[in-house]
Amino acid sequence: MSLLVIEALGVSYGRIEAVRDVSLVVEPGQIATVIGPNGAGKTSMLGAIMGLHRARGRITYGGTDLRELDVEDRVERGLCLVPERRELFGDMSVFDNLQLGSFCRRLGRPERQRRLEDVFTRFPRLKERRAQLAKTLSGGEQQMLALGRALMSEPKLLMLDEPSLGLAPFVVRQIFAMIAGLREAGVSILLVEQNARAALQTADVGYVLETGELVHHGPAAELIHDPRLIATYLGGA
Repeated sequence: MSLLVIEALGVSYGRIEAVRDVSLVVEPGQIATVIGPNGAGKTSMLGAIMGLHRARGRITYGGTDLRELDVEDRVERGLCLVPERRELFGDMSVFDNLQLGSFCRRLGRPERQRRLEDVFTRFPRLKERRAQLAKTLSGGEQQMLALGRALMSEPKLLMLDEPSLGLAPFVVRQIFAMIAGLREAGVSILLVEQNARAALQTADVGYVLETGELVHHGPAAELIHDPRLIATYLGGA
């Protein structure tokens, strides 16, 4: 059974259609990426899946129709979104930000501690800075914290909105290596990303969204060699 199935998804803001008739599938243990320019509707699509926006069409997660579930219920079932701006609590410590990630699942202290140690194993830098205020971290460290906070809820489907935004190239490589590692750990990922080359190199399947519409999709290993995508998104290389 597919983990996530989106059929004819539509999102509007008043008379403005941000997403039109988009369909995609994420299989268990898979990284699916959605690439496209600014304003293509990628963030609106993630918000609809998470229950932050009203949407037309059908969203099925683990065989369950999500239309009747609120955000908390979706989180309880293993959906988690890391937003574009990370939305950390800057005046709180790394440790406290991570703890907040587990509260939505109503976990007991032993389970929270187990998950915290797992995050620290995956992101040793966060363990070193556990008492540091989130706002004093570098951009790459803040992205690690946003990922770590999401992992505290032990998601089955992790949705990432522009995880490389504003990061130096060597940090981007680190972040995408971490994302690939999450797939190896069994986490399914829906990745929205403007860095098309890095996204397609990491993902299993890719979707191209332009002005709210799905214009192309296929195996990521094939899309990265598509002449049109090379000319439009991959810098002509």
